[in-house]
Amino acid sequence: MQSEADTRANYIDPALKAANWQPSQIIREHYFTDGRKMAGNVRGRRCFVDYLLHKDNRYLAIIEAKKESEHPTKGLQQAIDYANKLKVRFVYSSNGKQTYEFDLETGKGEFVEFYPDPQTLEQRYQGVNSDVGQQLRNVPFHLEGAMQPRYYQELAVHAATDAIGQGAQRILLTLATGTGKTFISFQIVHKLFQARWNRDQFGSRRPRVLFLADRNILADQAINTFNPYEKDVIKINGDEVRKRNGVVPTNAHIFFAIYQAIAEKENIDGYYKAYPQDFFDLVMIDECHRGAANEAGSWRAILDHFSSAVHLGLTATPKRTDNVDTYEYFGKPVFEYSLKEGINDGFLTPYRVKRIRTNLDELVLTKDDQIIVGESEQDIYQVEDYDRKIVVDDRTELVAKSILENINTMDKTIVFCENQYHALTMRDMINKHKQIKDPHYCVRVTSDEGKIGRELLEKFQDNDKDIPTILTSSQMLTTGVDARNVRNVVLDRTVGSMVEFKQIVGRGTRVFDGKDYFTIIDFRGATNKFYDDDWDGEPEPPAGGVKDPNPIYGQPPEKPEPLTGGPTEPPKTRLKIKLGQYREIKVIDVETRYIDEHGKPLTIQEFVERLIQQLPGLFKSVDELRQIWSDPDKRDQLLQKLIHAGFDKEQLVTLRRIFEAEDCDMFDLLAFLAFEQPMATRKARADKVRSNSDFFAQYQHEKAQDFLRFVLDRYEQTGVTELSRDRIPTLIELSGLGTTKDASIAFGGKATHLLDAFKQLQHQLYY
Repeated sequence: MQSEADTRANYIDPALKAANWQPSQIIREHYFTDGRKMAGNVRGRRCFVDYLLHKDNRYLAIIEAKKESEHPTKGLQQAIDYANKLKVRFVYSSNGKQTYEFDLETGKGEFVEFYPDPQTLEQRYQGVNSDVGQQLRNVPFHLEGAMQPRYYQELAVHAATDAIGQGAQRILLTLATGTGKTFISFQIVHKLFQARWNRDQFGSRRPRVLFLADRNILADQAINTFNPYEKDVIKINGDEVRKRNGVVPTNAHIFFAIYQAIAEKENIDGYYKAYPQDFFDLVMIDECHRGAANEAGSWRAILDHFSSAVHLGLTATPKRTDNVDTYEYFGKPVFEYSLKEGINDGFLTPYRVKRIRTNLDELVLTKDDQIIVGESEQDIYQVEDYDRKIVVDDRTELVAKSILENINTMDKTIVFCENQYHALTMRDMINKHKQIKDPHYCVRVTSDEGKIGRELLEKFQDNDKDIPTILTSSQMLTTGVDARNVRNVVLDRTVGSMVEFKQIVGRGTRVFDGKDYFTIIDFRGATNKFYDDDWDGEPEPPAGGVKDPNPIYGQPPEKPEPLTGGPTEPPKTRLKIKLGQYREIKVIDVETRYIDEHGKPLTIQEFVERLIQQLPGLFKSVDELRQIWSDPDKRDQLLQKLIHAGFDKEQLVTLRRIFEAEDCDMFDLLAFLAFEQPMATRKARADKVRSNSDFFAQYQHEKAQDFLRFVLDRYEQTGVTELSRDRIPTLIELSGLGTTKDASIAFGGKATHLLDAFKQLQHQLYY
């Protein structure tokens, strides 16, 4: 019987050689994703192609190999999906006897006798690229050490340089937060530099590039990425201009600036006007949804001044009604990579949602409540009114305590508050109830904190430092802050814009060793935005081209740089209340929702239904489940299959709590869900075995019987985790039996006898 490997060796390889494909043009067994992150450091299935054919730095075709006995197009659909990801037009599927060619552009396929040679296949892509674009493609990436670009980064860079080569003046790249937009920016500039591209005469001189950001921290992070070109880099700001006696720097090729530093201010011309309008060849705009396209914004004046340059925008936000200006200005993105794709590919961290409700989410003031500032103007205050219309420190304190109760003590956490004053109060309340003595355990990082705040943020971003652990903020951290080990993103603010919500979620998505997921803890219902049909998609622009009356672009950070010191007072018109001493204040509900592969949080009912649908593929009957569960090795394999199906151990524990089955074995819950079998408690199962004198009588040594009774006690207290094979050494030690050798002696002198007894005990538990 011919295997798939035989098909590759005996048919496909010779056929490719006959078509003049060189070994350097063939990538075999190509894995191009990492696999979705799952609990316990487990990864989902990686995307893989048998063959990837390429020429002149362009992927040309995928080949899917099948066994000779299988239909030649059996794996075609998956290969087409992968071709779409890799921007490949042609897919071939072959069992050796027959070869099928599918063209993604025409949507048609047919059986072919021969593979096309490299030149023929490349010619089918003609018109896709220009000569200049091809020259830019041919410049190798700048890579240090073992660094390699991810597949989508490579595609994004090529898409941008192709567009530049074709003479595009406005270019947009849309990639989810945490996917390496700055790395992509650097590689684009590197290729332009090495090819000596400029908008006047290709090859005559290196380009001059302006990199615009809206936060100092974003500009500084970008400068660090451009370190290989540090001699060509300069930052435009007041300090630099003052050093030069009021003259803007021109002796560089790569210029970094935040738009506030070079824009016009009251009675002062902006620094950008000191540059000739044709000075820059390329302007790159980071987080361009925040201002570049808004005609009324300061960004637009800068871009209009340098209108002859190529403008390349970078954003994490797919097209929506609240950023349609951005897409009108730049046009359709030349490349897109979504948050959902990043998570499913394993390059971003999945998330779960904890929705926390309190009995103050709807507040009716009583005569016992004390008005400290202002006057009450409404009868009922809703959760979105807090810290906007009404300030209630008692509620902030309740939220602070709930945050501490719902995170691991040393997990890095960002708390997004309504404004800077709220962030100050939240910090103080967390510090009031924290267990850690360090004064910097929880700090506020907002524009008011100035240099101190930036220094604390840098320490927070250092993955080797535990302190600071919790940051409270309002708007300053919504974009671009690269802190890879953030485990919790807390929302105690009303998030009106989907653009802003997506940015906030992005604070937790960066991958870090040992970080299987991060948690979004929501006190204000902001996570309802996950249920928007187009949460991670690209909806049509609003009917009639009507723009959002409150666009986010053009809005600077909460307080423009340079940052100043001193806390911000709440507006005097804001009502401040001290709740009456007899009013009960409490959390009334904490609901955990897990996320499916489409990025939607699952309700408990959906979660259970999803599990029940998966179970028939894992076992067909109660007897089969019993057989699997009573063997520690087979049980571990089943638990791994459940993880790959999207149900980790923590989620299963949550299910037990939902069905009030905390005292039951997981076996009983699975049997109940799949076959409606009645559940037994662990105590009942353990007692049944304890009463079986015949079982214990087969072990003559009293220490052996004591050890087995000890294991039963541990099982009853803790659960099935105590019955794993790798727990045996620990159980021996905890039981006081002595060493592993002592235990073997108690069971007849052989280690295998101990293992047999351990397995037999489990058989007794489940039969």
